[in-house]
Amino acid sequence: MDTDAPPSERDRSPAPQRARGRRSRFVRPGAALIALVAVFLLVSTFVVQPYLIPSGSMENTLRVGDRILVNKLAYRFGNDPARGDVVVFDGTGTFADEEPATDPVTAALRTVGAALGMAEPPRNDYVKRIVGTGGDSVKCCDSQGRIEVNGEPLEEHYLHPGGSASAVPFDIVVPEGRLWVMGDHRAESRDSRDHLGRPGGGTVAVDRVIGRADWIGWPAGRWATLRAAHG
Repeated sequence: MDTDAPPSERDRSPAPQRARGRRSRFVRPGAALIALVAVFLLVSTFVVQPYLIPSGSMENTLRVGDRILVNKLAYRFGNDPARGDVVVFDGTGTFADEEPATDPVTAALRTVGAALGMAEPPRNDYVKRIVGTGGDSVKCCDSQGRIEVNGEPLEEHYLHPGGSASAVPFDIVVPEGRLWVMGDHRAESRDSRDHLGRPGGGTVAVDRVIGRADWIGWPAGRWATLRAAHG
């Protein structure tokens, strides 16, 4: 036997074939962007949501164009809204009537824009400061022009410079489960005082509160923790 003879063709190992249609190990940029937006929307829906401030009713605490970050978990674990908290709430039925129906596409775009803090929130969402909670007696005003809560005057250091506590007199006992809310710029704010004749006497149901405004997130020069500003 000739051991030096070249092997026959059938003895050769088959040449490896290149894999066809191999998928990239990298995520496409478009898919990554969609995933990022989806995660952001989930966080905005359940944890923290940015809101664009559209008016001057909370100046100087909040200014037009500020983006605030609303803590949606603030009242989920046994904590109750407290006097001094700045809250975002749905005013439907008390501060405003039902919004007219819009087409689904417009409604979806508006919801996404508001969730990203790039568009104004729904027209029935408001940001105000809690002045009285359930059972409180809230009255305006004492001899020095201060609002009284349960007979004690409030020292409202957050009021707009030069503004008064209220030019509108009122005297109300806040029903249980409801809130008396006011803007910090009282002369420019439509708040509980303007809705005394509506259901609830101008107060807002606690279950209508969306969350507590805890931070100013934008612009960078306005970064602040709102909790520290409460009176």
